[in-house]
Amino acid sequence: MTESKKIFSDYTANLSAPSPLTLKTAPLLFKIPDECAGMRLDQVLAKLLPEYSRSRLQDWIAHQQVKLDGATITSKQKVWGGEAVKVILQSNPAEQPYQAEDIELSICYEDDSILIINKRAGLVVHPGSGNWNGTLLNALLHHAPQLSEIPRAGIVHRLDKDTSGLLVVAKTLTAQTSLVRQLQARSVHRDYYALVYDEVVHAGTINASIGRHPTLRTKMAVVEGGKPAITHYTIAERFPGCTLLRCKLETGRTHQIRVHLAYVRHPLVGDCVYLKGAQKCAPHLRHTLAAFPRQALHATQLGLEHPITNEWLEWQAPMPDDMTQLLKTIRSASNEPA
Repeated sequence: MTESKKIFSDYTANLSAPSPLTLKTAPLLFKIPDECAGMRLDQVLAKLLPEYSRSRLQDWIAHQQVKLDGATITSKQKVWGGEAVKVILQSNPAEQPYQAEDIELSICYEDDSILIINKRAGLVVHPGSGNWNGTLLNALLHHAPQLSEIPRAGIVHRLDKDTSGLLVVAKTLTAQTSLVRQLQARSVHRDYYALVYDEVVHAGTINASIGRHPTLRTKMAVVEGGKPAITHYTIAERFPGCTLLRCKLETGRTHQIRVHLAYVRHPLVGDCVYLKGAQKCAPHLRHTLAAFPRQALHATQLGLEHPITNEWLEWQAPMPDDMTQLLKTIRSASNEPA
């Protein structure tokens, strides 16, 4: 393994993508042996088709790719011997090579080494469960086909689906190695605008380790023994019952800003994952804030050392229209007589 690939592999070990897997396209046809009478269908298939995992077989059953005497069934269906089975072999979307898709990108900067994208809210960065296409990665493969030769199509950091703003993509292994090293050294500058509930009194720093939530595994949380996470914030604008913050990441943990701000009881407006219960808010703004359809978070500034020239470069991305309009509405409502 080359040094470039090893560094990237080490950095993204917990995010490694599945390898493509080729399966036969012709369906399997066979009969249930009499000695399997009384067993569950998934147990029989696991016994007769040991080359496929139990979870894969159950997934095929759930997606009606297994027929018993021509009918769709459940994993718990019992068999009695002699039934005709048809199994339509199909690999999981996670095991398919990622496809190039013609998806519009907002490109702020591009050269032979790096690509700076202003990601729109709603665009998933990397394929995953429930989002196997229509992602930034698919768009990158269409825009620059050579990225198929780079791990994760050059993606070295992410933004959540409903977070807008700037991210950098490496176009070569050399650039990828440099960017990963800069991220590891915490020398990449990443600034965000975040609209939070309640009035923040002063600037501060949140230094609290983040890890997987102990019971809700799809969420992150401040936990003992988690990975170090540091977020600095200053006040950009204060309103009755909410505050616009400027946040600077020192580390880059999953959902870091969202988790940290919720931890200090200033959750992001519109964050359906980390926003719990009613929030302190001026009555005349309650409906406006509650109606915002995504977390009010935008990656507004990105700074890094160019991987080849070593020149320090910075980019700015203005707030998207939805956040701009939200702030305009808040300002207008806040200036109205009580």
